[in-house]
Amino acid sequence: MRAQFIFLCTQLSAGPVYFPRIAGENSKVSLCCHTDDPALQEHGGHPSACFTIHLMEDHSSWDYLPVEHIRTPVFNSGVVSEASNGGNDFSISLDAVVPDDILERIFTFLPIASMLRATSVCKRWHDIICSRRFLWTHMLPQRPWYFMFTSNKTAAGYAFDPILRKWYDLELPYIDKSSCFISSSCGLVCFMDNDNRNTISVCNPITKHSRRLLEPPGETLPDYSTIAMNVDRLSHKYSIALAKSKQIPEDFVRWDFSVYKYDSSSGSWVTSVREVFVGWRGGDNSVICDGVLYCLIHSTGALGNVNPRHGLIMYDLAGEPSETSLMQTSISVPCSLTCGRLVNLKEKLVLVGGIAKHNRPDIIKGIGIWELHERQWHEVARMPHKFFQGFGEFDDVFACSGVDDLVYIQSYGATALLVFDMMQKQWRWSVKCPVSKRFPLQLFTGFCFEPRLDITV
Repeated sequence: MRAQFIFLCTQLSAGPVYFPRIAGENSKVSLCCHTDDPALQEHGGHPSACFTIHLMEDHSSWDYLPVEHIRTPVFNSGVVSEASNGGNDFSISLDAVVPDDILERIFTFLPIASMLRATSVCKRWHDIICSRRFLWTHMLPQRPWYFMFTSNKTAAGYAFDPILRKWYDLELPYIDKSSCFISSSCGLVCFMDNDNRNTISVCNPITKHSRRLLEPPGETLPDYSTIAMNVDRLSHKYSIALAKSKQIPEDFVRWDFSVYKYDSSSGSWVTSVREVFVGWRGGDNSVICDGVLYCLIHSTGALGNVNPRHGLIMYDLAGEPSETSLMQTSISVPCSLTCGRLVNLKEKLVLVGGIAKHNRPDIIKGIGIWELHERQWHEVARMPHKFFQGFGEFDDVFACSGVDDLVYIQSYGATALLVFDMMQKQWRWSVKCPVSKRFPLQLFTGFCFEPRLDITV
């Protein structure tokens, strides 16, 4: 007896080769199907959609991955072939022998990109993966993607998948310019417009579901703003903290600082904190870790030379209002920094900072990573000089974000993307981004997010 099993899931997660490559040429493969296609209808087709793959000369590729994939008859679900005593063969579709619960378990182990491709195989697979039961009971945490985009008349962006080491052509709503403020948590991304700080939206980049929030209270034109988001992994409810800072008119020393909290359960904003800082102001970087809002603050120089020029304040979003000043519980940064970026890695606060030269606080000489333990900073790593030089000309500020165990670092002036693994203490360049710099002053930025299908807005 001889049995042979052919299963498509192994192909869905097999790696970087999706279509035959045309030797010596860059190529772009597009597949489009519509509901009036008999072959598509026969295989459980859904409304029209397109799937595009770009193949690059350096053997890397990037894909356009809409949620509504085509359902193409190009794959066979599988065959079981067994020789009987009479020498007759019979064929059985895997759809007939593999129950739904087994398929669900198999799909669970696929990367999100492979899972999306699996929805285009047949109607049954699509319905299983998109079912509420599968999404709520089987969706495992995913490695974070990094979305890089540039400012133009229309923003263009690409998402890097660290598992398959590929770039995907991804369109996101609410990105009209590279100067918007962004925060992400557990599959959702929050956007705040730079021109109108009261315009705040939330979306799932994978499903494209989005909504615009009610306008927050407080100053409509603050001098500095920062936004932070947190999603509860069990209930999928989310909260947003918005911190605003504005200089008091005709006063060069004092700054108004306020924090507003949004809760998706109530759909409303509440004012959490209002305080006046002396010699310090709020900035544009914050994060929520374990229910606590952390914000970087900056010395205004009005009280003389203050070194380090950055500080950290914290506020318990779930705690009772306190009369204790935020400045009284502030924490100094570990060294003189040109800039700082706060990151939530598994509910631990991590600071990624540009290390300033001695007596030259505006000149960056390296990048360090620290983790906060009971108000004390512990150094995790410093970027090796060869990687620092690999960015080319590096400004005193840079883009940085992280999720899970990965930290992404990017120069605003280039598309090079460096990844640091906190668990393995390993630095690694991403695959080259497909977007290229078109003019000397073109700027790039980005953020990371966890790709998920089960989180809604």
